[in-house]
Amino acid sequence: MINYEEEIKRFKPSLDVDQIEDAIVKVDLTDMNDIMTKLIEDAIKQKKDAQK
Repeated sequence: MINYEEEIKRFKPSLDVDQIEDAIVKVDLTDMNDIMTKLIEDAIKQKKDAQK
């Protein structure tokens, strides 16, 4: 059986939308597009260096 008093004591409210947006914006995430762009740039640079 659920003990509602214990559940209320342990309850932690979720973040508001504004707080979530701030938390997400502050995190520096590298997405797949960033990784692919970096790999392509590196490959182009290596190819140019090899041609010299």
